Amino acid sequence: MNAYVVGGAVRDDLLNLPCGDRDWVVVGATPEDMAARGFIPVGGDFPVFLHPRTKEEFALARTERKSGRGYKGFTFYTGTDVTLEDDLRRRDLTINAIARHADGTLVDPCGGVADLEARVLRHVGEAFSEDPVRLLRLARFAARFPDFSIAPETLALARQLVESGEVDALVAERVWQETAKGLMTERPGRMFEVLQHTGALSRVMPQLVFTPQVGEALRRAHEHGLPLASRYAILCHRSTDVVGLGATLRAPGECTAYAQLLREMLPQLDTDDPETALALIERCDVLRKPERFQDLLQACSCVRPFDAAAWRRRADAVRSVDAGAIARGCADRSRIPQAVRAARLLALQRAWRV
Repeated sequence: MNAYVVGGAVRDDLLNLPCGDRDWVVVGATPEDMAARGFIPVGGDFPVFLHPRTKEEFALARTERKSGRGYKGFTFYTGTDVTLEDDLRRRDLTINAIARHADGTLVDPCGGVADLEARVLRHVGEAFSEDPVRLLRLARFAARFPDFSIAPETLALARQLVESGEVDALVAERVWQETAKGLMTERPGRMFEVLQHTGALSRVMPQLVFTPQVGEALRRAHEHGLPLASRYAILCHRSTDVVGLGATLRAPGECTAYAQLLREMLPQLDTDDPETALALIERCDVLRKPERFQDLLQACSCVRPFDAAAWRRRADAVRSVDAGAIARGCADRSRIPQAVRAARLLALQRAWRV
């Protein structure tokens, strides 16, 4: 069986970066051949198999032809006459169209090695403008490799995807998948800069308000190693319709919750009123989710300066109140909630003076 490591594993190895999962392309085999060797079929649109031992993905070499709208509008051919070069030429970017044989020999029909050396993101062929997912991936790779430029002709094809309406056929789940990956890159803001520059941002994320300041806050979030939900909240902090944006992207509920709370926190961080502070601490559910509040404070610090240490003391003061002891000492059970809240406010007021 002729199998070659392809795509990201080869690219990252050539860039001296840590390699994640390896993807393989198999040339000259049929699905029956793969099954006979114990490979487990998992592909939907085209034949993809899991190695019976390593669980790495092995896909039959394929070509594709545009047959409809969107990224699912393709007909695939996986005959045994499809060559490795045929398979590589249908990929998105030249840096992702490099294969490596078992003996280490590189197969590079699209000039990907040269583009890696030149630090250029370049499309493989004109078919780039047929698949809107390739625009998302271009933007994500621009964020992951911020020192790479984008070839002007590749940007032109990306704009064609917007002008032709192909980008409107993207499904929310795929947009979110690429967005989540982009947010965890070295320079997340560049993904949205590229989408904005090509005209795609307003089409795929119409509720998002993205500015250079948001991009800078996202850069700081990466430097501090913030988790996905915090970075998403920072991305959304200038957008008024956070719930609508989350629905458009099918973002996880945790991400939307972080985004809503961050927007509520930002204008109240400089309050000098303990009552207001307690209401915010309660709104953030600090008693049950203290880690989330710490995440949000870090996210806020990426957006604007404020006394984060003071807010940590205030949250600790509120959490230090023994609600159970207050309840046991309260003769009138109906007054327990008021008594507990009064004790928390008193503890907060004491922490305020520290």
